[in-house]
Amino acid sequence: MNFDEAKKLYEKHGINVDEVLESLSKVKISLHCWQGDDVRGFLNRDQELTGGISVTGNYPGAARTAEELRQDLDKALSMIPGTHKVNLHAIYADTEEKVSWDKLEPKHYTPWVKWAKEKGLGLDFNPTCFSHDLSADGFTLSHADNDIRKFWVEHCKASRKIGAYFGEELGQPCVTNVWIPDGFKDIPVDRLAPRVRLKESLDEIFAEELNPAHNLDAVESKVFGIGSEAYVVGSHEFYMGYAVQKQKLLCLDAGHFHPTEVISNKLSSVSMFTPGILLHVSRPIRWDSDHVVIMDDELMDIARELERHNLYSTTHIGLDFFDASINRIAAWVIGARNTIKAILRAKLEPVELLKKVELEKDYTTRLALVEEFKSYPFGAIWDHYCEKMGVPVREEWLNQVKTYEKDVLLKR
Repeated sequence: MNFDEAKKLYEKHGINVDEVLESLSKVKISLHCWQGDDVRGFLNRDQELTGGISVTGNYPGAARTAEELRQDLDKALSMIPGTHKVNLHAIYADTEEKVSWDKLEPKHYTPWVKWAKEKGLGLDFNPTCFSHDLSADGFTLSHADNDIRKFWVEHCKASRKIGAYFGEELGQPCVTNVWIPDGFKDIPVDRLAPRVRLKESLDEIFAEELNPAHNLDAVESKVFGIGSEAYVVGSHEFYMGYAVQKQKLLCLDAGHFHPTEVISNKLSSVSMFTPGILLHVSRPIRWDSDHVVIMDDELMDIARELERHNLYSTTHIGLDFFDASINRIAAWVIGARNTIKAILRAKLEPVELLKKVELEKDYTTRLALVEEFKSYPFGAIWDHYCEKMGVPVREEWLNQVKTYEKDVLLKR
């Protein structure tokens, strides 16, 4: 079915496809830089990955320098419709200077800002509280040693200022997200004291008011990780309470909950009590294994919740996975395109009609329409959108990735 025929089908239900595509073009996805080099960064590339982070695979072509990483991101973004953002961790500083992580400054990221300006991109940021000698025992902001804890507090303070620099320079807010790996492998006696220390650390980190037009603070929980199977200091309950009390963004990562728990069902509730939400769209298998995002039921449900409750203005969408068993650029493209496809599908549903029949208790019509729209020809709309935005249609992008792999990646 071609675009015009598909458009008429949707218009029968009052869906203005042109308006849908216009609104879709304004949705920004934040591509996580760490997919491109297996979370190594450039500040200390020889440091072993810690904090429960493990990257599987050794596919050729991982970026070795910031310049190579930007080149790879350019290639990925050329195949993803829309204008988006890139999410950096602190370890991706682009500098020849040997700098302690608690002394990082905006100047260490100026090449990233120059590049983002040239490309019309936004930047997001994260302090890196792992893969460092002072995080080797699994604790950072909740550490019992005040000197070590102070180091990580200063690192996070520096990260917020870098985020604010990004936002001011690029004219759009930078979301600076705090995640820490702190926890115990086996059952602790004192669950409270580390959380008290974490709260004190966060209070100190966020004490300085920054312009929200430049920087937005977020906090991220986890249910468990390798080395913290029994207890994680920064649990969902801890950070949800903190985000509500301090009015910070709450980061919901699709892989950071129990295996039968989903984040889509949390969005409406969290949106009522926090100033916004940061999504880390990922795909857990068995545990927080950060697989490439596919268009599965949970991704669709996340997109539907965003659309049905009009949460785009207060929700920041980022990807978070790292797979070194396949072409890393393809992983970005697959994940980002699937996320945008899911949002498009959600926008092509007759939301107001569905809400109306639900209010009228006509649950038969509600179920029937929801199911029928699953097979409506959104693919024709998607193909038209890709063509309109100047990116490859359907799997044509894969040929470009294969050519880039041959010409660039395999020569590294």
